[in-house]
Amino acid sequence: MDIQIRRAILADAARIAEHNAAMARETENLELDRQRLRRGVEAVLNDPAKGFYTVAVADGQVVGQMMVTFEWSDWRNATFWWLQSVYVQPEYRRRGIYRRLYQHVLNEAKARKDVCGVRLYVSKENVAAQRVYERLGLKKALYEMCEVDFVLRR
Repeated sequence: MDIQIRRAILADAARIAEHNAAMARETENLELDRQRLRRGVEAVLNDPAKGFYTVAVADGQVVGQMMVTFEWSDWRNATFWWLQSVYVQPEYRRRGIYRRLYQHVLNEAKARKDVCGVRLYVSKENVAAQRVYERLGLKKALYEMCEVDFVLRR
């Protein structure tokens, strides 16, 4: 199977939004507002200051994705890249697509002087994803995540 990894473009927005909705359903049993979700994806694609998506293309379609957003670290005088909205379509899983997306983004981050590392968060219940991340060299951080969410009510 031939897989291309590339930056997403606006024409990919619908597929990325579909993937995000599927991920929310799979990981959190959550139904997202599709219009809000599509606008959110388009906002990233239209504004590089918000981040970017990297996509995996196979069989002529986007089958996987990873969004990168930015967090400034004053301690390091550089930026962490946060890996978010990671998704691979079920029928394309276990074919190394996530590994290829991750390696592509990691290599890009390492090549830049203004990036100090990559981070991601994962659901405590998503043990399979935790194992994948660990195999790729990601280590658990010292921090727990806390939030107040004004949009999604759980």
